[in-house]
Amino acid sequence: MRWPWVGREREGYAAPLACRTFVPMIPPDLVPENCPWPVVLGLDPGTLCAGYGAIVVAPDGPRLLTCGIFQPPRALPIAQRLGRIQAELEELLAALRPSHVAIEGGYGAPNIKSALRLGEARGMMLATCGRRGLAIVEIPPASAKRAVVGTGSGSKEQVAAMVWRHLDRAPEEVPEDATDALAVALAHVRRNLTGIATR
Repeated sequence: MRWPWVGREREGYAAPLACRTFVPMIPPDLVPENCPWPVVLGLDPGTLCAGYGAIVVAPDGPRLLTCGIFQPPRALPIAQRLGRIQAELEELLAALRPSHVAIEGGYGAPNIKSALRLGEARGMMLATCGRRGLAIVEIPPASAKRAVVGTGSGSKEQVAAMVWRHLDRAPEEVPEDATDALAVALAHVRRNLTGIATR
């Protein structure tokens, strides 16, 4: 069987809110309403750049749906940047209809201000997904690396390489935040959805 999304996640790009710098056009039928398999959306929070990656847990293994980043203009105030990212996330949730959301969390930041900013971004994403009643899990970066690479101290390059191997695809040039989000989604699948191929 040929999955309806194979080969379609790179059909084009759009930036309707001047926020997305790497976001594939998502066809309205990319995820059918009666999709029988779980759809997992991974999110890598940030206020300057936030990544996302969506996979479907098909019977023969996880498969890529789409991935990208939300990157509002740096000159905008923090409230407006978060608002832009939230608007794009709402569109993404409506298009993908995920059954599970995995958000990277539980990590330290280099300083108090950075920690507060990351907390604001994570809180916005949690609230946005929570309003839809979605099943949400938070996965620390080390846990995501361990699930994908086999060690909690894997490099960004190792994580990216293993993400594509787990998805059974040739490596693609995508932003690190997008592959980090895919790693979080894969970690949730490997930890909590192994052997599950139905919603």
